[in-house]
Amino acid sequence: MQDNAAPTSESHHSHHAIRLTPKQTAALSFAAIGIVFGDIGTSPLYALKACIEHRSHSNPIDEGYILGILSMMTWALLITVNLKYLLMILRATNHGEGGIFSLLSLIPRSLNKGRGLRTRALVLLAMLGAGLLFGDGLITPSISVLSAVEGLKELPNPPTWIGQSIVPITLTILTGLFAVQQFGTGSIGKFFGPIMIAWFLLLAVMGLYQIQTNPQIIKALNPIYVWYFIQSDPFQAFTVLGSVVLVVTGAEALYADVGHFGKFPIQLAWYSIVLPSLLLNYFGQGAYVLEFIRQGALDEESLQALRPFFDMAPDWGIVPLVIIATIAAIIASQAMISGVFSIARQAVRLGYLPRLRVVHTSSDTEGQIYLPAINLIMLIGCVMTVILFPSSEKLGSAYGIAVTGDMIITTLLFSVMARRRWRWHRWQVVVVGSFFLVIDGLFFGANLLKALTGGWFTLTIALGATLIMLTWQQGSYLLGKKFAETSSNIHEFLAALWVKEVPRVPGTAVFLTTNNATPFSLSSFVEHSHVLHQQVLLVSVTPINLPVAPPQRQIRLTWMPDGFYKVSAQCGFMESPDIPKLLEKAREHGLAWDPESTTYFARRVVVLTTGNSPMALWRKRLFASLSSVATDSVRTFNLPPSRVVEFGVQMEL
Repeated sequence: MQDNAAPTSESHHSHHAIRLTPKQTAALSFAAIGIVFGDIGTSPLYALKACIEHRSHSNPIDEGYILGILSMMTWALLITVNLKYLLMILRATNHGEGGIFSLLSLIPRSLNKGRGLRTRALVLLAMLGAGLLFGDGLITPSISVLSAVEGLKELPNPPTWIGQSIVPITLTILTGLFAVQQFGTGSIGKFFGPIMIAWFLLLAVMGLYQIQTNPQIIKALNPIYVWYFIQSDPFQAFTVLGSVVLVVTGAEALYADVGHFGKFPIQLAWYSIVLPSLLLNYFGQGAYVLEFIRQGALDEESLQALRPFFDMAPDWGIVPLVIIATIAAIIASQAMISGVFSIARQAVRLGYLPRLRVVHTSSDTEGQIYLPAINLIMLIGCVMTVILFPSSEKLGSAYGIAVTGDMIITTLLFSVMARRRWRWHRWQVVVVGSFFLVIDGLFFGANLLKALTGGWFTLTIALGATLIMLTWQQGSYLLGKKFAETSSNIHEFLAALWVKEVPRVPGTAVFLTTNNATPFSLSSFVEHSHVLHQQVLLVSVTPINLPVAPPQRQIRLTWMPDGFYKVSAQCGFMESPDIPKLLEKAREHGLAWDPESTTYFARRVVVLTTGNSPMALWRKRLFASLSSVATDSVRTFNLPPSRVVEFGVQMEL
């Protein structure tokens, strides 16, 4: 039985149920710009630079090259973000909630009966997607902040210490960012929208200024230039896709965050501000580089020093630009960190990760959560990332694999869901699925070429996270089976209780259970104390495939003989189970319950690796160590600590 869920708020669910006024839609779009589009919005800092550096050294950088990569970047945005995510994937939400686990939960399980292997393959895909998203969560903050701080190198006659201080400044900012997570983003979150709108307007103005000095750059809107580029050097066109993908990073986060804002406000923000600003800035950078080429000033040395984004700014504007770029990078990182918290919380609720402590940083917004364990792992991960890849060029090679791998997984899960849930015809699934899979596959293939230079890092993190989830899921299943084998049926226990005439004492005892078996803590308590409370509540909380359990399915009260009651509750994957609150609700169903005379009984399991289960020994050890750091029942179910009795039990696996 797990605690957590992914963030959203009660009010957010209403975005999908009621029609929004234009004012509400505008307000949500405004907020979405601050959170959803941060990652995509900081790509101009490094995307074109990475594409230019990607060329093969035998090829000069000429007008055809610039027009070709600009056209590729434009159509990557239009096809991947615009067509795939905004128009297709955003429609696939589970009661308004997005993200890879929501997509998995939309695939009807009833159709999977008797097809265990296929179901396992889909779950494994979703786990791998979550693992890749976690890898992305380490790289996005690192590359965004690092490339913003690197702008200091563009100062006129920079002192020598500037180059050496880029990494320390980046590490300081990142450490600060993770340190403030515990205070929540509510207080500063309201500034994110206005700052990011200012950022996008700045992108547009910078781009427009350069475009008007070199208007023929607009030609790159025509996809024929992609074709010319491919014809001139097919292999180079393929490899450069590995850097072109940097313009679409953040599309997955956009889908994961749809629950916070709703589909239409996100689309409105994209078409009205984000897409035009991005295109203008990329074309402005292209125009700037084209001017450089025309003047014949682009030799190998100046190419190394070229940073089109910062070079477009006048000397006096470098420092202000670095400051606002760093703030935008921090906001983009914040969205990614929240996304990882969200996905980790969903994984816990679905039984793929051990229970983790969840701190609600806002009393009125369910969505603002902080997971201390995940936060610490991400901080260590980001510091390692920046030390291993101390420049945005080096980090770029580690970035793409996570993003493109996730895109392939999303397309595959979406295709299965469209066929099984939306009842698309097979030909529709084949046409749409293969169109996006070819594009995702090309991006992924181009990034695999970078596996040795940096992609190995992301793949290692993703596979490690997937392995942890698989181990926890299998270990929990085997442990559950062991408990089921060793415990008696509750009705047999009640019969034995009646025969033994166990004395009853005043008060209420609450035992946590998962099925019709007798809870271990109940049998242990009776065995050791030879008494039992007058009223006994057997409480079970079942996670369901909905973000929030509907009111009619939240509580079921079943009367049993001898003062026993079964309280069954359902809990959505966006909720945290709170047993005292559930018992309050059970009062409405006729339960006589006094919190002051209630004692809660829980079990704490110590896993021993000496059993004969089919798990490899190293995986048993991994499961045992994960089990030892899992949050206890008191925190998970919000039990009052002074009223809890815990029973330890050793189980061999």
